[in-house]
Amino acid sequence: MLSRILKRSLPIALLLTLVSVSLAFAQEQEPITAEYAYYAIDNVVLFIAAVLVLFMQAGFAMVEAGFNSAKNTINILFKNFMDMSVGVLLYFIIGYSIMYGADVTGAGLFGWGGFGIGSADVTAANAGPGVLNPQVDWLFQVAFAATAATIVSGAVAGRMQFRAYLIYSVIITAIIYPISGFWVWGGGWLSALGFHDFAGSLLVHAVGGFAGLAGAIVLGPRIGRFNKDGSANPMPGHSLSLAALGVFILWIGWYGFNPGSQLAFAGTANTNATMLIAVNTTLAAAAGAVLAMMLSWFMFKKPDLGMTLNGALAGLVAITANCDAVTNNSAIIIGAVGGILVVAATMLLEKMQVDDAVGAWPVHGVAGIWGGIAAGIFGGYPLGVQVLGSLIIPVWAFVTLLGVFYALKVAGILRVSMTEEIEGLDLVEHGTVNYPEFGASVVNAQPVDTSALPARG
Repeated sequence: MLSRILKRSLPIALLLTLVSVSLAFAQEQEPITAEYAYYAIDNVVLFIAAVLVLFMQAGFAMVEAGFNSAKNTINILFKNFMDMSVGVLLYFIIGYSIMYGADVTGAGLFGWGGFGIGSADVTAANAGPGVLNPQVDWLFQVAFAATAATIVSGAVAGRMQFRAYLIYSVIITAIIYPISGFWVWGGGWLSALGFHDFAGSLLVHAVGGFAGLAGAIVLGPRIGRFNKDGSANPMPGHSLSLAALGVFILWIGWYGFNPGSQLAFAGTANTNATMLIAVNTTLAAAAGAVLAMMLSWFMFKKPDLGMTLNGALAGLVAITANCDAVTNNSAIIIGAVGGILVVAATMLLEKMQVDDAVGAWPVHGVAGIWGGIAAGIFGGYPLGVQVLGSLIIPVWAFVTLLGVFYALKVAGILRVSMTEEIEGLDLVEHGTVNYPEFGASVVNAQPVDTSALPARG
């Protein structure tokens, strides 16, 4: 009898305990006002968006590993992981301050706000719609900085020394990206002109794409990529499965990248804007994939999965600058043009004998420029200003990092030796291989013409 009574009364006792504890906490908490609710919704949603963008690093790692040789897989994964790790520390120490600090030049060139995040927490007195907690704002922004850095990894895959890559990663995260970021998002000179780059077609993607182009030019092509007569040898990646998985991850992550850049989400207007951004992002990606597939099918007589995957990414990059300002129909056009451009730019690189192993420049550089210009054509922003900003930002990244890569080459630490490149960077740089059960790495079956190779360094 007693045990039966205890069994029946235990749930009631637990419920009463939970209610009493909840009431006690409720008395200590600040009252839930409309301002408090807006602040909470905006910041929690931004945190979720930041996590999605951070997870895009996994997508980049899969795409780059899949599009490259199996013998360089660990090296690629390592570079992506260190872009994230190095980027977090450097962007915390100085990058965020340069990008969002007060203008110290008087000309809108770069800012400074002290080391670290450097802002006080939001209190109940000033919480409200559109007010961001500085901690979550930094978390969202550092995800963008890491994205700009990691775009380069695939373009220089298979031939760049790991220590040289780390030096590059430090420079782009701490200096190159924050300075151009200040020009637009930090209230700098391009912002004053009215330039619009909503979520970073230029500031993130074109910066990374043109940094990759600079690296690929200074490094020279992989062994066997081009013959003495200028013709190109195909060097297919070891796993299109990984590449496709990576693109799916990136596509999902873009829903943090673009809708997250709305920064305020509570209320009818913000909700409507966020949903428009999400749908425009989806339409542009699909259009880019379809047009890249159709064009590659027409040109190569077979549908090309790699080109189609890059077409989807190009559509995503192109819509990133203008997704808040264009209609659904315009988003389809913008993405479709991005898909066409990625095929054309990939063929142009082959003609120029520039070896971009994953198509970083066509996807992020060329489509990024198109996205900025499209904000003027379809989004109502001043076209002349959009063209100016869409050119000056990638030129800044290309010229500065061309100098960085050339300095590393002069120092003799940029490129691995021919023997090391043939053996594979996994074994040479890291002492292990990603697929040990498959045995030693092998070189592509095509004959290797070494007469067109650049000097090592």
